[in-house]
Amino acid sequence: MIETIDTRHGTANQHSFSNGNCLPYTGVPFGMNYFAPQTTDAKGSWWFHPEDRTFQGYRITHQPSPWMGDFSHVLFTPISGELADVSLFHAQSSYRPEEALFRPFELSIRQLRYNITSTVVPSMYGGILAINYEKTQNGLMLTLPGAKEITQLNDHELQVSVVNFSGAEDDDFTFYLSIHFEKSIQSLKKVAGENTFVVLDFGNEKTQTLHLGTSFISFEQATRNRLREQELSLIDFRTASQSEWENYFERVQVEHTNPAHTKTFYHNLYRIFLFPQTFYELDENEEKIHYDTFNKATKPGVLYTNNGFWDTYKTVYPFYSLVAKEKYEEMLEGFLTSYEETGFLPKWLSPDERGLMPGTLIDAVIADAAVKDIRPDLMPRLLEAMKKGATIQSDKQNYGRQGTLDYLKYGYVPSDYHESVNHTLDYAYSDFCISQVAQTLADEETAKHYAKQALNYQNIFDTQTGFMRAKDKEGNFREEFSPISWGKDYAEGSTWQSSFAVYQDFQGLINQMGGNRAFTEKLIELCNQSPDFEVTGYGFEIHEMSEMAAIEFGQLAISNQPSFHYPYLFSYVGKPEMAQPLIKSLLTECFSAATDGYPGDEDNGSMAGWYIFNSLGFYPVSPGTGEYVIGIPLVKKATLKLSSGKTLTINATPNHPQQLFLQATKFNGDVAEKLFFTHEELINGGTIDFTLGIVPNPKEHTAADLPFSLSTKK
Repeated sequence: MIETIDTRHGTANQHSFSNGNCLPYTGVPFGMNYFAPQTTDAKGSWWFHPEDRTFQGYRITHQPSPWMGDFSHVLFTPISGELADVSLFHAQSSYRPEEALFRPFELSIRQLRYNITSTVVPSMYGGILAINYEKTQNGLMLTLPGAKEITQLNDHELQVSVVNFSGAEDDDFTFYLSIHFEKSIQSLKKVAGENTFVVLDFGNEKTQTLHLGTSFISFEQATRNRLREQELSLIDFRTASQSEWENYFERVQVEHTNPAHTKTFYHNLYRIFLFPQTFYELDENEEKIHYDTFNKATKPGVLYTNNGFWDTYKTVYPFYSLVAKEKYEEMLEGFLTSYEETGFLPKWLSPDERGLMPGTLIDAVIADAAVKDIRPDLMPRLLEAMKKGATIQSDKQNYGRQGTLDYLKYGYVPSDYHESVNHTLDYAYSDFCISQVAQTLADEETAKHYAKQALNYQNIFDTQTGFMRAKDKEGNFREEFSPISWGKDYAEGSTWQSSFAVYQDFQGLINQMGGNRAFTEKLIELCNQSPDFEVTGYGFEIHEMSEMAAIEFGQLAISNQPSFHYPYLFSYVGKPEMAQPLIKSLLTECFSAATDGYPGDEDNGSMAGWYIFNSLGFYPVSPGTGEYVIGIPLVKKATLKLSSGKTLTINATPNHPQQLFLQATKFNGDVAEKLFFTHEELINGGTIDFTLGIVPNPKEHTAADLPFSLSTKK
């Protein structure tokens, strides 16, 4: 199956509109490096587009998002003949995208200008580049932004290092490469300028094979990483890389009535196993070590990078808890390493703390693990870290919570803080997550204290408008207010996209809004209006506005994470049938396996995870509760090999486009009355049988049937 994946999924983008903002990554799952073709150097972070027919070289990349930028990138460009000038413009070649191989484990391109065919196959810490030439005067050009050191050790070995990044704690954060050439280097020419170019001449050799070793630690470590694979051939690399992908793909097998949906599902499955990236290496004793950019030293232990938890906590880690628990366990260890080295849990790592987006939503990643009994040995230290983030204001703005002391003083983040509404709501949810972890450790005092603080969302709810609104320190709502005004008090949205972020207590929010009927009417209004917006807080149209308007789903901006859970809000008033056609429409209208296959930024697996969960028929609305709210499956059949060693089988019949409603659900033969599954139920395996229908079949539900809310917790 993995050989059918085209890595160009979601890569047709520009700065003003996102169809995923993905890159065509070739690597191993959670690889330390990825490889991708660079098609332009004139568009900043958007250096690849699937419709470009220009190839500038194979780029080693660590770019998690164009909004974050790349770090430690270099470019390999095979060439033949003399260049009129040493530059990318003078070295680039046309290629036929339709004939190129863009696979997760293999990237192969034919440069039409030179008649050169080359193939890259990656490993965790390096890879192999095999080049076939047809002309004479054959060589390779390296583009080294921020070149630090270039050393030719002998006719077959080259060492280079670069210092380039969008942001890092270490101003000298270095990426090291050790390169071995099968055929000897005839000559080397270095041209320094804005970029440093190294032109290598191999004479009239018709083939050349490069073995690459990379490291964030040292040349010695890069060489060690290379030598471990030095005797492997291209076929060996391909077999190993493909096997690593198949290891994950075989854990989820799906069938659909429409084969196009199966294709889309697996393309999303590829995306969810890319991030976070491995940021540790193995020393001479096979012990795990990493470079600590904060303290500028090599340290023992694991570390991961390239993840924004504001995005990924919603779907990525809950999915790992089902089918990739072993990686989740190690990632938690890595996040704890970040805390112990910097003093705060990470928020947005790339390569280290960038401090972007509201809240400290790694708290949800930890709480979800805690209630699922994943790495209980780490929970005492992680709870300590969570509590520190909730009570201590860092003197570095990019670490921890913003406005921590004011939040504790007023019970909300005042309006003189940017995006104060989202900060308040995210902190209240994080407080709930702290309470959940404390409960697993039988720390009742802490659990009670933070469960109370988790109700702070009520402090910024305006009963007159039915929305969350910013308050000043005197307790007054901001005077000017429009429900479609974006920015200022809200993160990447208006109050429509922000007011329902009460994951810990939707029943409490329902009560605040006036009960089930009023809440339902609010949701209907949310979905059935025009996707209008005002640019007030930004002063211009940001791409998230454009993407919401493009899909015409009212104010349900599935193009961005804050709206991910919106269809499931109907379940909290016992009306899941109102969401079922909506979920199916979102899956089939907004997603595909094409280069424009996403309705907005894919964001490190978060949107891929949304598609996967919703296709299977359930969704983790509130990580930290251990529940998955039932939706409606797009799959006809799915088989999940769970991390517990058990198997979960999902059947959905009949499942054609006209079957828009869920008629009945059975789990292991028993009728499922509740509107959710628990993690304990799913991880123990069994069979879920969904029966679908053409018209809705509303049912009466008791409070016990509804998903978790603090206000109704027994």
